[in-house]
Amino acid sequence: MEERDIRFLRQAFVIAQRAREHGNHPFGALLVSPDSNVLLEAENTVITESDCTGHAEMNLVRNASKRFDRAFLLRCTLYASTEPCVMCAGAIFWSYISRLVYGLSSARLYELVGKSSTDPHPRLSCREVLAGGGSRVEVIGSALEAEAEEVHEGFWH
Repeated sequence: MEERDIRFLRQAFVIAQRAREHGNHPFGALLVSPDSNVLLEAENTVITESDCTGHAEMNLVRNASKRFDRAFLLRCTLYASTEPCVMCAGAIFWSYISRLVYGLSSARLYELVGKSSTDPHPRLSCREVLAGGGSRVEVIGSALEAEAEEVHEGFWH
């Protein structure tokens, strides 16, 4: 991981905290250009928007697809506070974003959420989803996992 990856990943953690403060699940994402400019930020909005697809990465990909063409997105990096779920990994695949860096692993998230959760959690990693489509997405993570976990403390129970 490069120094810029650490800086932007920490920014994704801040966005996740902001989502939590706004009454949503603690997930955040940002899109960074090839020349290290933050293009977009997105929070999870599942609760406040009453939209089960309002994951941070989905919200980001929707906005990115409207604003940028595929040729440009091929050169961008998506930073996510937590490993993208199956739905979000699929959206990343279709967006043509070519690089993904995430903090908390889905395996660790499932441990934090616990078996008492009534929400379904498909047990596929984002790497499995992306590889299933013959993806060209470079995946880096989990990274800074202890820091990534902090925003989840006390949220799920």
